[in-house]
Amino acid sequence: MRRRRLSREDRAVWDEVARRVRPMRDAAPDPVPDTAPPAPVPAPPLKAPAPPLAPFRLGAKAPSPAAAPDPAPASIRMDRKAFLRMKGGKLDPEARIDLHGMTLAEAHPALIGFILRSQAEGRRLVLVITGKGRGTEWEPAFADRRGVLRRQVPHWLQQAPLTGAVLQVTPAHRKHGGEGAFYVYLRRPR
Repeated sequence: MRRRRLSREDRAVWDEVARRVRPMRDAAPDPVPDTAPPAPVPAPPLKAPAPPLAPFRLGAKAPSPAAAPDPAPASIRMDRKAFLRMKGGKLDPEARIDLHGMTLAEAHPALIGFILRSQAEGRRLVLVITGKGRGTEWEPAFADRRGVLRRQVPHWLQQAPLTGAVLQVTPAHRKHGGEGAFYVYLRRPR
């Protein structure tokens, strides 16, 4: 590779910089203060060894599924008399959607469309079927994977865009699906 030569302008700039710079070799080094080396830091005292761990079983302190919190809100935001009739299975849902067997990615848009469409059509009580989340091959090791829709649907119903359409969410009466379904009481359309 051939070396490139500087142009006249570059050479003039370089000469100007070289003329102003002073070499550092002429300056005497800063004197180092004559101090004694710092005293060594004492080592921290040794701690007693930790006691051995007691035997344990994975999940022994986890709450039982029966102690899980109710996914429905505790406060009643609708007419109390209608709420008691609904909870007792005496009100029939005007429409229903079955999310059982769907994935989360399929169920969420289907639920949003169903709720908003039902409210626009003037329906007040709809049934959302999620399934109990426990098949015949239920294994305690996979308990967190079962009932995902059952746990997720109440949260979806309390988030946008459904929060303005939903007045009350309650687990369904056993006549309409019991633990595997929810009554959704809708607000009147605006």
